[in-house]
Amino acid sequence: MASQLIREWSGIQQFPAATQAKLLELLGKLKQENVSTLTILVMGKGGVGKSSTVNSITGERAVAVSAFQSEGPRPVMVSRSRAGFTLNVIDTPGLVEGGYVNDQALDMIKRFLLNKTIDVLLYVDRLDAYRVDNLDRQVIKAITDSFGKEIWSRALVVLTHAQLSPPDGLQYDDFFSRRSEALLKVIRLGARIRKQDFQGTAIPVVLVENSGRCTKNESDEKIIPNGIAWIPNLVETITHVVSNGSKAILVDKKLIEGPNPDARGKILIPFILAFQYFFVIKQIQRAIKDDIASESKPSWELRDMGSASRKF
Repeated sequence: MASQLIREWSGIQQFPAATQAKLLELLGKLKQENVSTLTILVMGKGGVGKSSTVNSITGERAVAVSAFQSEGPRPVMVSRSRAGFTLNVIDTPGLVEGGYVNDQALDMIKRFLLNKTIDVLLYVDRLDAYRVDNLDRQVIKAITDSFGKEIWSRALVVLTHAQLSPPDGLQYDDFFSRRSEALLKVIRLGARIRKQDFQGTAIPVVLVENSGRCTKNESDEKIIPNGIAWIPNLVETITHVVSNGSKAILVDKKLIEGPNPDARGKILIPFILAFQYFFVIKQIQRAIKDDIASESKPSWELRDMGSASRKF
């Protein structure tokens, strides 16, 4: 990451005083734990609010957002520094194209992340997307196949478009709970996460509202319908994930390309040759000898053998 342009995090000054104080407190706690650099990977389908969430976290228009284009065509890393702390947020293209997982976009993301360490994965979806389906599961599986199951021990789910009225007269928290559990179930299935994985650590879910119509509290902080100031809450949840005892994900060449099949094959060659010698070649040789020994000889060959013995 040395070649990445790191700018002063001036956007933090755009937050209300209460939000600034909370963010600086949280970043200070990370520095006390010897965490001076935090790299956040933002992934999900297209049009769910990934880029807008990146801008909300940094407090500035760090990446372009257009009503006519759901996200940028390639990954972008935004790096900001404040009081000796460096924040890297990586925005990525959507992982779905034409109703299928976009393997080209996924490969581009992996190449971009080569030799980078991912501290936190933000998996972004929409709160107002009421259903989950097999495509969601395929997206989760694609992320897991690319970065390993361990990526989910460093993940949190972000549900955007949180400023809504729940359908069918549901209470807001009840609707949020149902939507969260449905998506978490798909993540567990797609990532093949078992109950004993990650020592039972649950993937947290955070609500986000990036639009300008977001309600504010008396401290001028953006809040969601349940009254939570969501930007400090998101950053606080991120710091909890960083401190949960799991390891950050180093994206090296082996992780991207998988184990070398040629190297694995070379290790097996001596065992294969030994198996062939003892269980194939030796069996064939023994069978040939047995056939020769039991073969009935013609009378002329027996007569010649008898004549030859009499001469001696």
